[in-house]
Amino acid sequence: MKYHSEIERRRSFAIISHPDAGKTTLTEKLLLFGGAIQTAGAVKSNKIKKHATSDFMEIERQRGISVATSVMTFEYKGILINLLDTPGHKDFAEDTYRTLTAVDSVILVIDSVNGVEEQTRRLMEVCRMRDTPVIVFVNKMDRDGKNRFDLIEEVEKELSIHLHPMTWPINSGKDFKGVYNLDNKSLRLFAASTKAEEDDVLHISDLSDPLLDEKLGERDAAILREDVELVDGVHGELHVADYLAGKVAPVFFGSAVNNFGVKEMLDTFIRIAPTPRSRETSKRKVDVEEDRFSGFIFKIHANLDPKHRDRIAFLRVCSGKFERNKYFHHVRLDKDVRFSNPYSFLARSKDVIEEAYPGDVVGLFDTGNFKIGDTLTEGEDFYFTGIPSFSPEIFKEVVNKDPMKTKQLEKGLLQLTDEGVAQLFTQFGGNKKIIGCVGELQFEVIQYRLLQEYGASVEFKAQPYYKACWLTSKDEKKLQDFTRFKSSNIAEDKDGHVVYLAQSEWFLNTERNNNPDIEFHFTSEIHKADQ
Repeated sequence: MKYHSEIERRRSFAIISHPDAGKTTLTEKLLLFGGAIQTAGAVKSNKIKKHATSDFMEIERQRGISVATSVMTFEYKGILINLLDTPGHKDFAEDTYRTLTAVDSVILVIDSVNGVEEQTRRLMEVCRMRDTPVIVFVNKMDRDGKNRFDLIEEVEKELSIHLHPMTWPINSGKDFKGVYNLDNKSLRLFAASTKAEEDDVLHISDLSDPLLDEKLGERDAAILREDVELVDGVHGELHVADYLAGKVAPVFFGSAVNNFGVKEMLDTFIRIAPTPRSRETSKRKVDVEEDRFSGFIFKIHANLDPKHRDRIAFLRVCSGKFERNKYFHHVRLDKDVRFSNPYSFLARSKDVIEEAYPGDVVGLFDTGNFKIGDTLTEGEDFYFTGIPSFSPEIFKEVVNKDPMKTKQLEKGLLQLTDEGVAQLFTQFGGNKKIIGCVGELQFEVIQYRLLQEYGASVEFKAQPYYKACWLTSKDEKKLQDFTRFKSSNIAEDKDGHVVYLAQSEWFLNTERNNNPDIEFHFTSEIHKADQ
């Protein structure tokens, strides 16, 4: 209970959405409220030379999409908030899935025009698996979109979660007039603004107040009264316990680009969002209130500062207190390590910190010691569980266009694949390097970064593989025989584990049937315990 007050004032959450729902814009508005930035960046504008604060990499700024998770820490009304902005693009879903293991709750952004989209469903499935508490922000209410009741019904049906409206919109598109706060009975009138300021808020405890007709017009006031009666009748009070259990999602309506409806959500978030939680490990449950430090690496990012060849490993503190210059136990390497310059982040700017507590995300300067999923403790040996790693779906051979840069290419491939955006396989009997990714866009990013950050020019040649399977067997000889007979389909991952690259589902099923003593695994998690 030593660090109870520090734990109580922390909130860690991720913002997730389908691409273009306005996630990065919402992130910036939250930072404005926290006083962390003074002006919002124009995410996609070519005329304005400011860019989204949370978009790290040059390729993100060029394309106007987020391809790596950004970490930002700010304070709001005495609460320390760790915000993780995730990539929305499906090709980078793996990075997002891993980020969800490092947070305690989620804000899901939904575009009022397009409603529930494919990536929203996939991300929500991960939240449901973990019973992660979710707050929904329905964005772009100032555009002509779906009917508010239809949208609520669609989200509930598509995402299998009960919604609880906390604010209610008055019209949408060019007729959007504002939101009524069902919780504190106040009306906020819409004004297009990008600043984080207090707007005129009218407290209307009784909806029959003639002031409502005066401000909204008789027609819209009548519709609002009808809507609120209906919503209150169906939903009533929010039960915070149901939200914390992941059964009910509070919903807010607004326009992130106009900074409208964001403050209501942020105020509710700091009031009800969960404080850091206890976590399962390979040995036992680690209580968040324990005195002894523990934490895990959920992300690695190379070359955060292109001027310096640095790699930052992102650590989520799970228990105890992290201290600068103190020795901690690196479980996989079985050695003690210390960090003289641990960082907290506001996107690309870094501040050296002296200490961190459960819920905090710390950046550790990494010389190649870390892999995703690594655990640091004060001596105990265990791994935090549930950090996903997936079999790639697209495979391409790396073709080096400049043999003089072979060393740089090797280094670049190792460092970039350590970040978890792709997996690297080397085929037996040669130097044939194959990269496996979940989506095509990842190859573009890897090609771009190899050239920009390492000076290595490459092309990719498509390979006819369907799945990568990690092989294990209790009978070592049978495994050796199989790898010898199937050598053209055998590779090693970068940790030296044997992988079978199957051409198709039919080939894979045939090999599994013909080799009952060999196990085919679709993730590399199986090797975690013996590293």
